[in-house]
Amino acid sequence: MPTAQPTNISSPTPTPTLQQSQLTAISLPAIDLGQLRGEIKIDGSSTVFPITEQVAIAFSQLAPDVAVRLGVSGTGGGFTRFCAGETDISNASRPIKQREMEACAAQGIAFIELPVAFDGLSVVVNPQNDWVQCLTVAELQRIWAPEAQGNITRWNQIRPEWPDEPLHLYGAGVDSGTYDYFTSAIVSVEGVSRSDYTASEDDYLLAQDVAADRLGLGFFGYAYYVEYSQQLRAVAIDNGNGCVAPTLETITDGRYQPLSRPLFIYVRADRASRPHVQAFVQMYLQNGAVFAQRALYTPLPDAVYQLAFRRFERRITGSVFTGGSQVGLSIEQLLHLEDR
Repeated sequence: MPTAQPTNISSPTPTPTLQQSQLTAISLPAIDLGQLRGEIKIDGSSTVFPITEQVAIAFSQLAPDVAVRLGVSGTGGGFTRFCAGETDISNASRPIKQREMEACAAQGIAFIELPVAFDGLSVVVNPQNDWVQCLTVAELQRIWAPEAQGNITRWNQIRPEWPDEPLHLYGAGVDSGTYDYFTSAIVSVEGVSRSDYTASEDDYLLAQDVAADRLGLGFFGYAYYVEYSQQLRAVAIDNGNGCVAPTLETITDGRYQPLSRPLFIYVRADRASRPHVQAFVQMYLQNGAVFAQRALYTPLPDAVYQLAFRRFERRITGSVFTGGSQVGLSIEQLLHLEDR
């Protein structure tokens, strides 16, 4: 997976390229991509970044005169820019919140909400950690709850048989949709947790931090764990039904709960008809499973991508969610969201 771009939205188009055999396997919009001109500004979730980057790489090779500006400022930071009118597309690892919808409405910005993949938030440790194999949701809550700050600081405070050594925590920053989802699923209140941990909106940095810290415990998107799997070890999670490790299979079939979640892009409705933006989103959805797999995420069923494509083509605006993280939502349930 290519290294994440800086958070600066004017960062250059990603430089990696795809082989011709990979390009020819991609379904293309019914338009001459080589004739397109313009710029597409995208910001938001570092979790969704690898998928959108795969699309940007392929699209830029086929539409070289379209500049795709791809940044990473976290889901919340991305929505701030999106609702201020600074970007065309926002990557999001959770649905848009009510206050973000209101901010967009205040600026006259309507949006099209599109699911693009499924993720399993991964709790990870350093491979030298030979004592943690599985954590219960209750134990994770004890570690991350606000009252744990300054109190739960050593490993043996979680289980007495674990080492009497410092517990170093790493996790998503407060502008991250990953932080919102994790706190909602584990602490039971979105956006609430202890604050004495190393935080970042960049999952690459978090993965590197835990890989360098024998006493570290962190959480971030599944794709980043897979990329660093030689330097990290995933901890299985027990939600009351036994210990389940994050894998493509357990994320897909719904066993890895409560840390599995859908991923999204949000497209400005008034930009969706611009030929270069329309072609980019069409390519994204027509090849959603391909790009998700290349980014090491769980693809959605073809029927979900077809629903998303229809939603985009019909310019259906607004969110089908009540706002914020949706804990426990399965891939199958995405098929029925339009019924709402």
